[in-house]
Amino acid sequence: MDNQLRYEASSDSAAMSAKSPPEGASWRDFVTVTKPGIIRSNLIAAFAGYWVASGWDVQYGRLILTLMGTMLVMASACVFNNFFDRDLDMKMERTRDRGLPTGRLKPTTVLLYAIGLGILGLFVLFAFSGILAGLFGIVGMFVYVVVYTLWLKRTSTWSTSVGAISGAMPPVIGYVAVTGRVDLGAWLLFAMLFLWQPPHFWALGIRRKEEYRAAGFPLLPVVKGTRRTQFQMIPYVVLLIPIPFIMYAYDYAGIFYLIISAGLSIAWLILNLRGFQAKDEEAWAKKSFFFSINYLTISLIVLVLNTIHG
Repeated sequence: MDNQLRYEASSDSAAMSAKSPPEGASWRDFVTVTKPGIIRSNLIAAFAGYWVASGWDVQYGRLILTLMGTMLVMASACVFNNFFDRDLDMKMERTRDRGLPTGRLKPTTVLLYAIGLGILGLFVLFAFSGILAGLFGIVGMFVYVVVYTLWLKRTSTWSTSVGAISGAMPPVIGYVAVTGRVDLGAWLLFAMLFLWQPPHFWALGIRRKEEYRAAGFPLLPVVKGTRRTQFQMIPYVVLLIPIPFIMYAYDYAGIFYLIISAGLSIAWLILNLRGFQAKDEEAWAKKSFFFSINYLTISLIVLVLNTIHG
């Protein structure tokens, strides 16, 4: 009887909660919708691109404005992503408590927020970082919002690989803000970020495979399985290995960057190869995911510290 009363009481409480209006949005909701974790890592990459192009002869005012414009453009793209994915975010445990799925943020408000951030960010880039920086900002936004979010993310396993183009734009924006041209340095920075993203995100996808399946995302681990995903991660990591050697050979970075970044790439490759024998796939995927974060952070910091003086 007591159990029945407790059940009815909890049911009534749940019903009242379901009918009660959502709490008002806080400033944290407006920050969260910009995906600050993504912005933070990409700002480091944009800073590295600017620094490498400068060769330690840095115009700090222009650097700050370039980082500001890049941050606003990335934030805009992420807010657009949250706006268009709000229905799918309601189905995933890790996203259902965000401002949009809960109703704390109104869709119209979020859409206007995204548009405003994008206009301001592109204005800053075009006005203070150069035409090329602004154009690459547009490319990053278009790929992330239109190609990735509205098209491939819902229809194809290629979403991660193609979407990586947008994630590789920040260091290129930083680089061309200094040089005003696309040369080997820009391509190497693009390659580093582009090749890093798929194995990084697929490791997360393996960990959260059932969540993505329930939400209806055709992510590679969901459609093709863990083993196929592990095979597809390998060439991306292998192709990361030559990058520090080329950076060193063409005097973009010194020997410390070469040793540390190449060593990290090889260590990541070994970790991913060991995944084929892993008894606990989720535990292995967690290790690979966190290693990838440390790989990128350490590589970019060492690249900055060991940039060759111009």
